[in-house]
Amino acid sequence: MTTLTAPPKTAPPPPVRPRKSSGAAAKWKRRIPLLPALIFTIVVTQLPFVATLIISTFQWNILKPGDRHFVGLSNFSFVFTDERLRTAVLNTVVLTASVVIISVILGLGLAMLLDRRFAGRGLARTLLIAPFLVMPVAAALLWKHAIYNPDYGLLNGTLNAVYRLFGADNGPTVDWISSYPMPAVVVSLVWQWTPFMMLILLAGLQAQPGDVLEAARIDGASALQTFRHITLPHLRQYIELGVLLGTIYVVQTFDAVFTITQGGPGSQTTNLPYEIYLTMFRKYEYGEAAAAGVVVVLGAFVIATFALRTIASLFREEVSR
Repeated sequence: MTTLTAPPKTAPPPPVRPRKSSGAAAKWKRRIPLLPALIFTIVVTQLPFVATLIISTFQWNILKPGDRHFVGLSNFSFVFTDERLRTAVLNTVVLTASVVIISVILGLGLAMLLDRRFAGRGLARTLLIAPFLVMPVAAALLWKHAIYNPDYGLLNGTLNAVYRLFGADNGPTVDWISSYPMPAVVVSLVWQWTPFMMLILLAGLQAQPGDVLEAARIDGASALQTFRHITLPHLRQYIELGVLLGTIYVVQTFDAVFTITQGGPGSQTTNLPYEIYLTMFRKYEYGEAAAAGVVVVLGAFVIATFALRTIASLFREEVSR
């Protein structure tokens, strides 16, 4: 009697794996589809900036076309020593700081109100966001003519109505733009930028962990204590982000200054973008205007770097939760 033995087991052949391409080739395969967008971005943004850098090294007045010559960095020394530009820098700092600080404070108050549940909250949010959606020139014209105008503006009309309530024939006629030029520009910009800050801070409020707030209520913390010790530290990065982004945009303000005051009276509201405009299109000094523009761009680039770091830290926190 013969016994049947099973054939010996053989190991299955290893699976055939696709050949891995080298690291550099794999990276280029991922980057090639992005090249058209990258080239377009470079052409649109970087080439004009390079041209501005080149022009900033020339003494170039369009009224003297044959007198263009290379002057190196002298235009930049002029930017930092010219009295008008120093005044413009000071006005830019005052305007930007005032608008950003007031907008953040008002935006925080509005965000805390809109974070509560009440009837008509959606409508209230829409109405409060509306000023940010108005074109800057249209907003400036609205404030200049409908609100600040001494003859038919809303401010003087309201002031006269209050005076008449108390028996006076008429109230004072105030030329708000001539009397208070910087506050007039600041108020119009605060009206426009407060919704932007409100949106950022409202997003931060809605990202608060509900269990922490509930635990604070159970422990008997008051609303003020909860805001001071929980909400405000949580909103710190959102406030930083709003301040940085607001500074980047407000420091470039041209529309409101040009439309409402045109830098006056006496250059009291002339900021850097408007001074660059005057240097370019009134004095026709292309080299000096280009040098001032390069300084503004570099300053905005420094601020934008901090803004990007703040945004990256916010994303890291969201991912880690």
